[in-house]
Amino acid sequence: MRYLHAMVRVRDLDASLKFYCDGLGLVETRRKDYPDGKYTLVFVAAPQNPEVEIELTHNWPPADGSPTEEYGGARNFGHLAFRVDDIYATCARLQAMGVTINRPPRDGHMAFVRSPDAISIELLQEGRLPPAEPWVSMPNTGSW
Repeated sequence: MRYLHAMVRVRDLDASLKFYCDGLGLVETRRKDYPDGKYTLVFVAAPQNPEVEIELTHNWPPADGSPTEEYGGARNFGHLAFRVDDIYATCARLQAMGVTINRPPRDGHMAFVRSPDAISIELLQEGRLPPAEPWVSMPNTGSW
């Protein structure tokens, strides 16, 4: 058996790609539109770990303008986890993009954020960094 990918449904493909690629540093590995099924699959992976992917499934909005399917809070999914080289730089980059740091890396090791579709993302520092501001004093925000 070989692990292939995790799939998450995304409402706004552009916003999700900005988060996963520009924010987290993942790269798009492949993409396929399915006009008959009215959806697009985009696979992203860490450059150092391309064989393990996240499948972003974007169901196209209904042609009649009716509301798109609501996916809920995604809390039952759990979370995706990524090892990062510099947790402070990663959190600062995400924060500059408008992403809330739900659980700041006060310990220099672990943080949690949420994707545009409320998927909980755990960031784990390679090793440990010394505690640093503004992260040490930053409270938890929301849930993760």
